[in-house]
Amino acid sequence: MSGKVVLTYFNGRGKMESIRWLLTVAGVEFDEVNLTKHEEYVKLLSDGALMFEQVPLVEIDGMKLVQTKAILSYIAGKYNLYGNDLKERVMIDMYSEGVRDLMEMIMMLPFISPDAKKTKLEDIERKATSRYIPVFEKVLYALGLVYVLSNLSCADVQLLEITLMLEEKFPTILSKFPVVKGFQGRMKSLPAIQKFLQPGSKRKPQPDDLYVKTVYEVFNFKH
Repeated sequence: MSGKVVLTYFNGRGKMESIRWLLTVAGVEFDEVNLTKHEEYVKLLSDGALMFEQVPLVEIDGMKLVQTKAILSYIAGKYNLYGNDLKERVMIDMYSEGVRDLMEMIMMLPFISPDAKKTKLEDIERKATSRYIPVFEKVLYALGLVYVLSNLSCADVQLLEITLMLEEKFPTILSKFPVVKGFQGRMKSLPAIQKFLQPGSKRKPQPDDLYVKTVYEVFNFKH
């Protein structure tokens, strides 16, 4: 693992998946340490590796980084995926934060009761189609851009990720958003992304019961 980026998280998507996506697009190889036991989490705490007692944890360039937004910003800045100036950067941040709001709603689905899940899915679909996707449909159409800004950025990578997440839950959700669907197709044709979408890549599947059980065990929460 010497010199290679190391990701410490669960063997599943969660907040680490956007980091995996961004590293992949940047062409950065990484290794993973998968937490499975509470004792492993306690050791990270005792070693002082988790500033706020939270994962994801990313070891890169001699640093131990926590907090998803900070990690993504560092990777994006290092690999020229963070705009050309401060004004582009703040636009990227706004787009990315909006996408993450929607992502986090989907991330919570495996942890809520079956009774509440149907209502939550309806809420996600409503917000996705009325609040979030229209923003990107409008900006991509109005500016006639290949990406949300002039060049490929971390916002594009996260937008692709959320469209795929949404289609897993709502297969026809992009049918009324042809510009975003076209954007998705262009992004999927990028060689690094093509490879990441193939079976056997480091992309994680949708969370299952084992993933949920592991998260509860690592944090010593009651299910």
